[in-house]
Amino acid sequence: MLQQQLLNGLVTGSVYALFALGFTLIFGIHHILNLAHGAIFMWGAFVGIYCVTILNLPFPVVLVIAALAAGLLSVAVDWIAFRPLRKAGYSEFSAIVTSIGAGLILTNVAQRVSHTEVMRYPFGTFPIEIFHVLGLRISLLQITIIGSVCVILLALGFLLFATSFGQRIRAIAIDERTASLLGVNPDAVYFQTFFISGALAGVAGVLIGIAFNSVHFLMGEPYMLRAFVIIVLGGLGSIGGAVIAGLALGVVHTLTIAYLSAALSDAIIFSILFLVLLLRPTGLYGTLRLQTRVARV
Repeated sequence: MLQQQLLNGLVTGSVYALFALGFTLIFGIHHILNLAHGAIFMWGAFVGIYCVTILNLPFPVVLVIAALAAGLLSVAVDWIAFRPLRKAGYSEFSAIVTSIGAGLILTNVAQRVSHTEVMRYPFGTFPIEIFHVLGLRISLLQITIIGSVCVILLALGFLLFATSFGQRIRAIAIDERTASLLGVNPDAVYFQTFFISGALAGVAGVLIGIAFNSVHFLMGEPYMLRAFVIIVLGGLGSIGGAVIAGLALGVVHTLTIAYLSAALSDAIIFSILFLVLLLRPTGLYGTLRLQTRVARV
């Protein structure tokens, strides 16, 4: 049934969008590709499943702890991998290489911790309840995922576009040196944005882990690939574009698996990316901007 598959695609796409938001937030503000984001997402999922299997905590508490842990891990990656480069006047390429190294370290540690096993949530971790609405079959888990993502997106939008904190972030994104001369503390903004990025990844990791009941040390890699597609389709650095592109990607992915073949999913997604970039090279909501790089001292 087409309507049912569209619903499933929107659920999947909402989590894609949540994952990609943290990725595009760092790129849009700091102009770096944090390729360790997938590993942070994976560690958020690890923290979530350990909180359930070892501490037996309720699901809302698990989400909060996973978000905090992944946020702090993201801040640690910034301090160890990116901050020394910022002080030295880094190039984008050096930041990419450093983030790859940080991601590999986090992945290797997770491999040792998990003994390369695929971990699964115990039966009954989340109540299995099915509702039938307008001919659609929707589970309590799907409702929870969509509701959680909507609340987080609204809170993030309010934070970025309706508060003084958001004004400071946008000022740093435009010109860090000028913003610092106007009284904005760049280090505080870096700390806060990396924490938010990691927290979003942590929540996405828990939601994906419990939705597919599968948590393993390589789970971040396919989502990083899809995050690239999302931020390019949506427009580099565009928050709204990332949300729309994430939802669209989830629908396309689900429909391809349901009506064609799972093996064709990535081929179709990248074909769409190619066609969109031919027609609109800046993505759906991207714009061409002339940026002046200011040397950091």
